[in-house]
Amino acid sequence: MVRKTKTTLWWMMVAPVLALMCVGASCSGSNDTEGNESHSGSGGEGGGGEGGGSEAPARTHIDHIDGVDLSELTAAERRIFVDVVNDQLSPCGEPTSVARCAQETHSCRQCVPAARYVVRLISEGFERSEIEEMYAARFGRDTRIDVNIEGHPMRGATMGQITIVEFSDFECPYCGRAHPIIQEALREFEGQVRVVFFNYPLPGHPHAMPAARAAVAAGNQGKFWEMHDMLFDHQQALEEEDIDGYARQIGLDMERFHADLRSPETQRRIEADREAGHDVDVQGTPTMIINGRRFSEAPTSLAAYLREELEQ
Repeated sequence: MVRKTKTTLWWMMVAPVLALMCVGASCSGSNDTEGNESHSGSGGEGGGGEGGGSEAPARTHIDHIDGVDLSELTAAERRIFVDVVNDQLSPCGEPTSVARCAQETHSCRQCVPAARYVVRLISEGFERSEIEEMYAARFGRDTRIDVNIEGHPMRGATMGQITIVEFSDFECPYCGRAHPIIQEALREFEGQVRVVFFNYPLPGHPHAMPAARAAVAAGNQGKFWEMHDMLFDHQQALEEEDIDGYARQIGLDMERFHADLRSPETQRRIEADREAGHDVDVQGTPTMIINGRRFSEAPTSLAAYLREELEQ
């Protein structure tokens, strides 16, 4: 059985993985090299197991959950699964483990999908500490993130079950790699997913701010997404004359476009996006928040993550 290695992860919430995203003033890593950096987790929402102390007998660990397929896991991986689902708290708010919730709490629809999520992470080669960290980000009680999306560019299903908030930089190579994956997700989950875009140009990318201004200016003429796609599709050509060419290709009024490029209001809107990113602790680009939870996996796992969201 072929395993994906854990080094496919492009970003995590913890510091070591920031080498795999555009951070602060610049991007770490080569634009031509897929993630060869290592990463580690520090453990997630622990202490949620059903084991007792000296005053009460320990409850037996649950090693089977109906609807959760363990057939592809090795014996060692199954032991990790049993440990994690018996240790991590239910995502539904009860003071019980994921395993016991899935077995006994029929009113909670999240517990079986949460257990399947653990299986997927194990099968992709993540270590237990990393799985616990990622589980906490997705299901922890105190890890929800609120972002005001009113007035921001949106594409996809207006009333979709899933909202992806993306903080992105048009010059960031990792954002460029995520772009076609997000596009494919919109096609695969048509009618179920919407994407909301926030500009987060990094100071170390000299073309990022002019590109962000161009996207906002195009949006003033109802063509934000046309410019957005042009910028990502031609990420290596973001000089002023290149951007003017894209504006002409998508049919913008050039006089108005140039005026909006220079407008203080355009800059104010970009700075407001960056401030929103600071408020939710965006540490690099791209950062995605899916249904109020920080997406802490590689973009290549996006489709699997969305399918799991739709199961809940």
